[in-house]
Formats: sequence, structure tokens, C-alpha cells
Amino acid sequence: MASLTSELIWLKTFLVSLEVFLPHGMHLFCDSQAAIHITDNPVFHEWAKHIKIDCHFVRARLQSGDLILSHIRTHLQPTDIMTKALGKQ
Repeated sequence: MASLTSELIWLKTFLVSLEVFLPHGMHLFCDSQAAIHITDNPVFHEWAKHIKIDCHFVRARLQSGDLILSHIRTHLQPTDIMTKALGKQ
């Protein structure tokens, strides 16, 4: 999520330089409810300590309104066709 957030912020900055302004935050869809809860919850657990910086980065963008984080079910994820191997069927 952090790398995609970085790309989205770059894209928004690029669009602003072209004088295209976005009235709302950009939507980021994630199929991991655990990742969404870790990003929303400021209390980190011992098992999540290695991702603190990424979570702070994404949380800062959520709080500023640049980003809107939404859950999407895995089977509805449109990018799965590009990232997952196809089955025999």
C-alpha cells in the first residue's frame, strides 16, 4: 500500500502541474482487512513493527484526505488477473 500511495501522490502532483485538480481524495482498494486495520489503528503490535514507517506514511495521507482506503473482496479484485497465475479451467 505504501508504494502505491507513493505512486498516487506522484500522479496527483503531476496532474496538478498540468492544472488538473482532483476535488476528492484518490481511492485505494485493498483486499487485506488486516492491512486496513493496521493502517487505521495507531497502536502497533510486536508482529507489525517492521512496517511502522509504511503505515505512518499511508496513515498521514489518509488523514490529510489525499487518500481514501476501501476494502474490496479478493475475488472482485480487478488486478488479480494481471498478478495471479491462471488456473487450468
